[in-house]
Amino acid sequence: MEIKPIKTEKDYNKALKRLETIFDAKLGSAEGDELEVLGILIDQYENESFPIGLPDPIEAIKFRMEQMGYNQNDLAKIVGLKSRASEILNRKRKLSLEMIRQLHERLNIPTDVLIQTY
Repeated sequence: MEIKPIKTEKDYNKALKRLETIFDAKLGSAEGDELEVLGILIDQYENESFPIGLPDPIEAIKFRMEQMGYNQNDLAKIVGLKSRASEILNRKRKLSLEMIRQLHERLNIPTDVLIQTY
């Protein structure tokens, strides 16, 4: 087991190939340990090389509503009025601080997603 930091795309591809080879290794075995360490190194390289930004606030609201089976009436109960919910979903009204608090609390959407500009 020779594990080195992943610094280049060539190192990354080599690590992925090795990971594929030992993917079914038993926990606690030498290959199992290698698999665990390799997974951490690959994850770190991917996070640094291919960062994923935060989702758009309105898309996050729509996605969470869909997950929870909510409709516009349910959103209106959170933000106050049905017309306000419509304006938010159609990007005609910005989220207020109180709306952000309520959406965070009731829909469990992280505040750092909701406070972004859109």
